[in-house]
Amino acid sequence: MTEEIIIAGFGGQGVLSMGKIMAYSGVMQDMEVTWMPSYGPEMRGGTANVIVILSSDRISSPIIKHFDTAIILNQQSLDKFESSVKQGGILIYDSNGITRHPERKDITIYRVDAAEEAGKMGNPKIFNMVVLGGFLKVKPIIKIENVIKGLKKSLPERYHSLIPMNEKALQRGTEIIKKV
Repeated sequence: MTEEIIIAGFGGQGVLSMGKIMAYSGVMQDMEVTWMPSYGPEMRGGTANVIVILSSDRISSPIIKHFDTAIILNQQSLDKFESSVKQGGILIYDSNGITRHPERKDITIYRVDAAEEAGKMGNPKIFNMVVLGGFLKVKPIIKIENVIKGLKKSLPERYHSLIPMNEKALQRGTEIIKKV
């Protein structure tokens, strides 16, 4: 089993941290893992993406151009990466700020209204965990308990009090993701 994933959006949406949490979670499951971030010089508001590969076998290269799954969090990323999803692959997107919805017919498309849901839950910073929960509903390759371990590993200890809220966000993501 190998899953090649790209997560793309604006800086500040938790793109890189979602990828890091996925990578740590894969390590907790004894998987082979790569985490390869890419971002511009802007701290917030610039584009960012991360490639995560989770595999039960050795990973020959972290550099790939076509993905099993694309998690898309803004219009620029949709425009750039929709065509990079392998035929038969999955594209998951948050509709907030999307002006042109995905159009491909040879992939499975899911929508998770994570920005809206995170606002309803009272903390926009859990947006990425809502998205991750949606992904894990569609592709349960990582166990939720390992995601929690990954959160503990990647979050500074001073933020560990937020882990229960992140866990609720993961659960909520599994409930609100919808096939388009």
